[in-house]
Amino acid sequence: MSKTMTLLWGAGSPPCWRVMIVLEEKKLQGYKHKLLSFEKGEHKSKEVLEVNPRGQLPAFKHGSNILNESVAACLYLESQFKTQGIKLIPDNPTQQALVYQRMMEGLTLTEKLNSVIYYDWSVPEEERHESAVKRNREALTTELRLWEGYLQKVAAGSYLAGSFSMADVVIFPNVAYAFRFGLSVGRYPKLAKYYSLLKDRPSIKASRPPQWMASSQGYDILKDL
Repeated sequence: MSKTMTLLWGAGSPPCWRVMIVLEEKKLQGYKHKLLSFEKGEHKSKEVLEVNPRGQLPAFKHGSNILNESVAACLYLESQFKTQGIKLIPDNPTQQALVYQRMMEGLTLTEKLNSVIYYDWSVPEEERHESAVKRNREALTTELRLWEGYLQKVAAGSYLAGSFSMADVVIFPNVAYAFRFGLSVGRYPKLAKYYSLLKDRPSIKASRPPQWMASSQGYDILKDL
């Protein structure tokens, strides 16, 4: 079944990483995939635009079915292969509600991380303002503290919603990204423990961004948050 799947992806992209984690968890190794370079603008190539007219990654295809939003692709894979590999959406209504809630909140974390990390890249120089930088960093700090609070309520050694779930699939790449960009372990100890709990999970190690494997050197954009 995985041979009918194609994934166009970019290294270091949390949305791409989510889809790859689910493919690993659902035992769907063997799918066709191609690594593209954001720096070279390959995500805007004809090859990508034919699958995703927005020119964004991931671009995922299963047979004739196309899903280019990472969470949509993850939910699709869980629905189509529910009994294969790890069950990522629990049946219990209370647990399911928490998984869905954290998943959707995870998209807010992605947005606020990007507004800080990619500010200089996404905003033309003549439109940049220190007040906007300050506002974005304050908003991200508030968001990270919210997640620290959520994890404060989680039992030691547990995941976001009890057992490993789609909530972790969505959130973990964001958390890993934050620490890669210099987030302080000391100021965010619960997020740091959560990162340590998951970083060596087989599905996560197998899909880790290749440049992270090549070098442990990260960045310091978030070091003062």
